[in-house]
Amino acid sequence: MLWAKAFLLAASQSLAFSAFAVEPADQAPPPGYDAALAESFGADDYGMRSYVLVILKSGPTPMPKGEARDAMFRGHFSNMKRLAEEGKLAVAGPLDSADGWRGLFILAVDDIEAAKALVATDPVIQHGEMVAEYHKYYGSAALMQVNEIHARIAKKGM
Repeated sequence: MLWAKAFLLAASQSLAFSAFAVEPADQAPPPGYDAALAESFGADDYGMRSYVLVILKSGPTPMPKGEARDAMFRGHFSNMKRLAEEGKLAVAGPLDSADGWRGLFILAVDDIEAAKALVATDPVIQHGEMVAEYHKYYGSAALMQVNEIHARIAKKGM
């Protein structure tokens, strides 16, 4: 899973470094710049914002298959939906479970303590099915639109 870590690091760094091209301070915004949209997404002058990347890994107490596990995962999906509707969860998804990596969240919060408080509301964390690893992440503020677009392209709900 080292390749996945390297990929995530390289992708985030390439976006972040490209955003810091030296430009004159008095340069006008590019054509199509939408100040209201940028503000609504919490974008800085580079169209970026702070997030916390959460890697969900296999936990110490996996729940056996059955109704209790099914209920836990229904709660997990409901929790993600709630966080997305609140504008706190920008991106979420499963990983391939290699090296115990089960999923990820990109949370629209400024610090790890705020992310920990949100993740603590998730049933998979509460039951020890998964544990979370936290990393500060600086990425495109456009990630804030992923949930809106996803709702328009998904034929089936979770």
